[in-house]
Amino acid sequence: MTATEEHRRKRKQPTKDDMTHAVFHKAVDMVMHSDEEGGSIGSDSDDAVDEFPEIDAQSDTDEEDSNFEDDDDAEEETEEEDAESSDEDNHIFPKAKTVISDITGQPKRVYPEIEPEYDSDSSTEDAPNRVGNVPMHWYDDLPHVGYSIDGKKTKFLQTVEDPSSWTSAFDKNTQMDKSLTTEELDIIRRLHANEVPDAEYDPYEPMTEWFTGKGKEEIMPLSAAPEPKRRWIPSKWEKQKVMKIVRAIRQGRIIPNKPKATAQQQFYPIWSEVSTSHAPPLPAPKPKLPTNSESYNPPEEYLPTEAERKEWENLDAEDRDRDYLPQKYSSLRLVPGYDRFIKERFNRQLDLYLAPRVQRVKLNIDPQSLIPKLPSPSSLKPFPVYKSLSFLHKDSLARCLSVSPDGAWVISGDDNGVVSLWEVTVGREVKRWKFTSKIGSVEWCPRTDVSYFVVGIEETIYFVIPPNLLSSVYNLTYKLLAPATLPPPPEVPSPIKWTTASSTSWSIDHPILTVQLPQTSGLPKQLVWHRRGDYLASVSSGTNLGGVWIHQVTRRHSQAPFKKIKGSVQLVLFHPLKPHFFVATQQYVRIYNLSEQLLLKTLVPGIKWISSMDVHPSGDHVIVGGYDRKLCWFDLELSDKPYKVLRYHTRAIRSLHFHPTYPLFASSSDDGTIQVFHARVYNDLMTDPLIVPLKILRGHQVKDGLGALQVKWCNHHPWLLSGGADGSVNVWCS
Repeated sequence: MTATEEHRRKRKQPTKDDMTHAVFHKAVDMVMHSDEEGGSIGSDSDDAVDEFPEIDAQSDTDEEDSNFEDDDDAEEETEEEDAESSDEDNHIFPKAKTVISDITGQPKRVYPEIEPEYDSDSSTEDAPNRVGNVPMHWYDDLPHVGYSIDGKKTKFLQTVEDPSSWTSAFDKNTQMDKSLTTEELDIIRRLHANEVPDAEYDPYEPMTEWFTGKGKEEIMPLSAAPEPKRRWIPSKWEKQKVMKIVRAIRQGRIIPNKPKATAQQQFYPIWSEVSTSHAPPLPAPKPKLPTNSESYNPPEEYLPTEAERKEWENLDAEDRDRDYLPQKYSSLRLVPGYDRFIKERFNRQLDLYLAPRVQRVKLNIDPQSLIPKLPSPSSLKPFPVYKSLSFLHKDSLARCLSVSPDGAWVISGDDNGVVSLWEVTVGREVKRWKFTSKIGSVEWCPRTDVSYFVVGIEETIYFVIPPNLLSSVYNLTYKLLAPATLPPPPEVPSPIKWTTASSTSWSIDHPILTVQLPQTSGLPKQLVWHRRGDYLASVSSGTNLGGVWIHQVTRRHSQAPFKKIKGSVQLVLFHPLKPHFFVATQQYVRIYNLSEQLLLKTLVPGIKWISSMDVHPSGDHVIVGGYDRKLCWFDLELSDKPYKVLRYHTRAIRSLHFHPTYPLFASSSDDGTIQVFHARVYNDLMTDPLIVPLKILRGHQVKDGLGALQVKWCNHHPWLLSGGADGSVNVWCS
């Protein structure tokens, strides 16, 4: 190949200056993944768009040698004419236009848009099944396999009615069986019999000698390339190696034809010292020493009774604790021969040469050093230790409760639709509201300038103002929930309806504001407030998209934070300091950033079914409880795995709650107990949290398999309130 031909065969390499990247940003929609789904956290595949490569019209580089420019131009023109003529002969689609790119400034080809009716073909025009390109396993549990062009269900019964169905193959596109030809059936038979698929192939045919015999010899070389010049020049490196050997011979380091020394017999002192090349053999284990029961004259307490003797004789040999029975003889002369001597010696020999020997190093560890050093519970006071008061819901269980921000009032709801307002200090029932169905959740607004609470029943959330309020607090609460001028409706319509009671007919006995959730949303099993008291999140028991809603009281607006939900949402929580949102499904806890609409982290507690969750007031720690009796403590700065797992309850955990001001948290369970823990979190990030069990409170009876259903702390006191399945609401004081 000449230099000109090699130069013409060069391909154009695109430079970095010709590449232009375009990044398009799209709106991010928060999509909640299911428990089985994985994926990267905090990333979205829609944030970037792939580059669109442009066709470079140049056919050669700018660095070509000037000596070959004229020849190249002439050959390029010839090649372009041949390519255009061949393109015109084989052209199917419309021709392309060459335009100048606005981005790179280079010419590029632009093709006209393809009209689907004329410029494309269809591969499904003759297919009787009109389901389209969808996964066919969707129809595995259905009696039909698709729909015809008339919209009728296509049923497949050919395998039953057609006796030749075993000689046909199933086509997924047409959903029909195609009959196999005789040749195809013969190939299948040969493959099943481990034979060659081709019937005409003979593996035992005689070998054809192509280059053996007269006139068939290969006389021409396989390669006609000339021999390189290096084949005829002496090697420089071989000369250096030879000279190195010559110098060694001259210096006497290499002696040619050196006489071999006669091998003399060597003797080793076998008793002088122990060889250190092998490890010393391990000592044999010593046999067990006889005990008092093996004496010929044992004490009376070692002798078995008749019942013990019969029981020992009825047991199998491998089930007996010892292979002999103690016997008593008056003198050593009366002791007969030892009938188990040969068997014991044989087993001893087997242990010596068959059993592997291991040198065990005995660890001298103090057991007390393995127990963590925890402070005494008496030094961690105050914490609740006894039951002070008890409120009772007759003929029903106290399913939910909530404490007012000032800690003076508590509301509780039961399955009969009754919501009671109690005074914490004296246990007096101040007010009772009756609703149409059972109460799913109650929650007091955390604001201190207003006073009201929300009640969740079937597909409805009620806002209720309690009695005995100061006039200033009552007026501000009434203006907030029933303003004279309603806020404008949201731009995006919502399926949730907000209804305010009429000022003329409203009384303290009825709710002042009603939020109607979407139909089939179910019972609101959880209501949780944002720390500022303007946003309320609700979790319903329904499985549709209306399960999780965030409501804003001042704007009378509700929105769903997730575009779609896969899985069952159990609990939600607001971060106490940051715009983060905790969502707990059956097995995972996901943390979202509401302002950036991103998934920050996924916590894996290792619980089969999550039942409860709470966030520490600092926002850096989360506790999660499950129906499998596990309580997991998460350090959000440490890992997505639990920092510590506690298993103190004997039955399912129902509720968890951190104290807002004291280093305490409590857990309630179906075993009827409430466990109080000391949980101190240090400002030093290098110090682990201190978790100390303090007290087990027993005051609820287990009824129908349910115990203590919910626990709540008073904000300004180390007091704990609990509601149980026995209908009692207890106050635990320190």
